[in-house]
Amino acid sequence: MIPTDQSALVVQAREWLAGDPDEQTRAELESLLTSTDPGAVAELADRFSGTLQFGTAGLRGALGAGPNRMNRVVVIKAAAGLARYLLATGAQGPVVIGYDARHNSDVFALDTAEVMTGAGLHALVMPRSLPTPVLAYAVKALDASAGVMVTASHNPPQDNGYKVYLGDGSQIVSPADAEIAKRIAAVDKISSVTRGAPGRTISEDLVDSYLDTVVGLLDEGGARDLTTVYTPLHGVGGDLVQLAMKFAGFPAPNVVKEQERPDPEFPTVAFPNPEEPGAMDRAIALASKKGVDLVIANDPDADRCAAAIPVAGKKWRMLTGDEVGALLATHLIRKGVTGTYAASIVSSSLLGKIAEAAGQTYAETLTGFKWISRAPGLAFGYEEALGYCVDPEHVRDKDGISALLLLCELAASLKAEGRDLADLLDELAVAHGLHATSQLSIRLEDPAQIAAGMQRLRDRPVTALAGSAVLQMDDLALGEGGLPPTDGIRYQLAGGSRVIVRPSGTEPKIKCYLEVVQPVADASALAEAHAGAEIALGALKVDIRAALGL
Repeated sequence: MIPTDQSALVVQAREWLAGDPDEQTRAELESLLTSTDPGAVAELADRFSGTLQFGTAGLRGALGAGPNRMNRVVVIKAAAGLARYLLATGAQGPVVIGYDARHNSDVFALDTAEVMTGAGLHALVMPRSLPTPVLAYAVKALDASAGVMVTASHNPPQDNGYKVYLGDGSQIVSPADAEIAKRIAAVDKISSVTRGAPGRTISEDLVDSYLDTVVGLLDEGGARDLTTVYTPLHGVGGDLVQLAMKFAGFPAPNVVKEQERPDPEFPTVAFPNPEEPGAMDRAIALASKKGVDLVIANDPDADRCAAAIPVAGKKWRMLTGDEVGALLATHLIRKGVTGTYAASIVSSSLLGKIAEAAGQTYAETLTGFKWISRAPGLAFGYEEALGYCVDPEHVRDKDGISALLLLCELAASLKAEGRDLADLLDELAVAHGLHATSQLSIRLEDPAQIAAGMQRLRDRPVTALAGSAVLQMDDLALGEGGLPPTDGIRYQLAGGSRVIVRPSGTEPKIKCYLEVVQPVADASALAEAHAGAEIALGALKVDIRAALGL
């Protein structure tokens, strides 16, 4: 039982219960209030320790009762705040609402639609659980004033989230995020929120239109001889990817059967992110058995794309997000796609060299597609976390399905020439130097440690890392290079190497992004360059951790 000295907490919880429309979260909260478990007080206190904050990533958090969790009360308030913002800014057009197959995604989508219609706005709801890029496509295709996607992307199964797009098809940025958050905070009780009809269900024709668009990115009559293994990692990309590959003329992929259907529990992976160790094990095991050319994967909402290539017989190597970004950029340039090629500041500098050599504009943005998508004249954008925008005219966000198709087209065309993706990466290394990237993530449960580590870097100048002199330190909080201010430190090292350190925006971590550049005289020097880069990356990890005092 919650002790009497927690009475203020009990009052908060009882007030929440009185307004919560969800039977499951009410029962969950009642259970905590009557529990004799000593941990119940701490759990209850955490749920009511604050409010899940709405920002440039919308909302994201663990499911459960209380203002510090994702639930129907929080979502209804968020929808009401968004509706008030749209009305205040005179936004025209419907609000398009999509959802994936996570727990409660469909419920949160319905709540959002009813709040929008109750506010006098027109709500259009996706016909079923679908990938995030289909929602991003719909925002532009249907001339919407805004879009909402209920998803937590590649977060663990206990999470869900709420991503907001405005009418330009991009995710929200400042000042819209703060304006929406202010209006959300002004919603007192959800009983004051008017709810209307559940909106209109969008026809499946929209999904067909999306598929036609992504397939249309490929050259007609191009090479299609490519054997693949594919996994949607229990997410919503499976059906659309298989249809897209069929319509494009590729052989049907070998799908990892245990991960083929959407499952919000993600039972075969510890963490449903293809970047995480072990997430791709089943796909790679199937690829070894089948002897295919390429392994491809999406994260659960299919806005990211991952790939692995064969090396030395039946061994496989995951491509980094930077490698896939360089391959896709090279492919698009060779297809004649012109404009701005953009990457986030934590992505490899190789893209800039590829763009310059091709006479294309290069832009560097802050981390996240909310910034990448806004690069003027965008033709292609990517971030190292497996996100790629290959068709900004139609999807102004990362799209794991169109990126997957273009990667398959590139691999098939190389195969027709007797080469593969590894050969093209080697070609790029000889042309521009070997750009090897890696990441060091340091999880710190105490937020004060994160702030202290960042302050230590500012207070104690670093003169060398991994034996290379620090030529320049940029405090990104000052808005260096014309970028909006963000908490981060960037070190430019002799020889072109680079380290960026910043707090994670979604997890209690300090993230260090490392890049080593090794000159390559010719193909015979590649092995030595790779070995040297691996040693240098290891040394950078040791030195930057020491500099952080961690």
